[in-house]
Amino acid sequence: MRLLTPLLALALAACVTAPMAEFAPQQQGAAYAWASFDANRIRSSGAAGIADRGTGRALTAEDPVRIASVSKLFVALGVMRLVEQGKLDLDSDVSRWLGWQLRNPAFPDRPITLRLLLSHTSSIKDEGDNYVIPLGKALQPMATDAKSFDVQHAPGSYFRYSNLNFPIIGSVLERATGERFDRLMDRLVMKPLALNACFNWTTCSDARLARAVVLYRPDGSVARDDLGGKQPDCPVFTDNPTCNLGGYVLGTNGALFSPQGGVRASPIDLAVIGQLLLNRGRHRGQRFISPASVETILRPLWVFNGSNGDTSEGFYCAYGLASQTLPTGTQGCRDDLFGNGRSVVGHAGEAYGVRSGLWIDRKRSVGIAYFAANDPAEPPPGRSAYMAVEEWLAARLN
Repeated sequence: MRLLTPLLALALAACVTAPMAEFAPQQQGAAYAWASFDANRIRSSGAAGIADRGTGRALTAEDPVRIASVSKLFVALGVMRLVEQGKLDLDSDVSRWLGWQLRNPAFPDRPITLRLLLSHTSSIKDEGDNYVIPLGKALQPMATDAKSFDVQHAPGSYFRYSNLNFPIIGSVLERATGERFDRLMDRLVMKPLALNACFNWTTCSDARLARAVVLYRPDGSVARDDLGGKQPDCPVFTDNPTCNLGGYVLGTNGALFSPQGGVRASPIDLAVIGQLLLNRGRHRGQRFISPASVETILRPLWVFNGSNGDTSEGFYCAYGLASQTLPTGTQGCRDDLFGNGRSVVGHAGEAYGVRSGLWIDRKRSVGIAYFAANDPAEPPPGRSAYMAVEEWLAARLN
């Protein structure tokens, strides 16, 4: 194991608080950024490492990265805005918007709703990468395949985390509004909150593109977002040499812009979302969503009781609408990220070597947003179900 460069080691060491001093990242090439905040301001922020190895550009807490599943919280905000506008409701059969019937074949009389999809209690499951559907293909065959369902548990009765839920939500949003998912989320969420953040880069500014955090595989090759300061040649997954988005039919493939994980945002951007939730749906004094909608998102709809869900080895134990609540204290749960029983709500993410998180402590009205990326080896486990580096970053809130 190689040590960090002296400057990077000093930058990271300066951020280690006493309770976490026994752990410090040691992998050269890794990058870390965070922002702690209260309801009105950024309390502290920091970053260490390189955002782009090709240019040597240093990482800052304002640089956007693919934040993985924290993206789901952005989707929930967009859904609730449409619910408040009367264009969607959480408890109708989503088949009414999709234009085809979505049913677990073992429970054909049980409708699947947005509330169930957002809370991962829909009985839909991931089968490999069935949530990655390329341009030119349709969602319906994958979402109606019997292999995409947990046939042992009826919708609403069991928690199973599934990325496929969110492409279905994406298709519902497109059919209900007549807008392409990435542009809709920009209109509903990013612009009203003054965020220069985006799904798959399409609505981010040129200045934002120039600050992209490049993601690397352990062997040093590029995994994502080596943009060179320009829009990607194709912002969606395609298995063809051409990328003709002009022929896309709205609602046929809600997976295109990665609603399950495709937001590019910085810790400072995530802090804005955290502040919105701390302020019960208000942004800079203006209502974004109602306090009731905030409660609907954050209140656990499912809590593990020992047998009513798959916890992914103690990682998920209480879940609302695209929100996790930690810790639960239930036997079998290892979800105490902060290690002190502190109650927080938010979401974690992990993909392409990124570990991310946005967490708010509603009692104290404070929060933390962070990511770690580009570790050349799998980071060591922590004392909880989270990696040690996530626990180390979360401690910036202490």
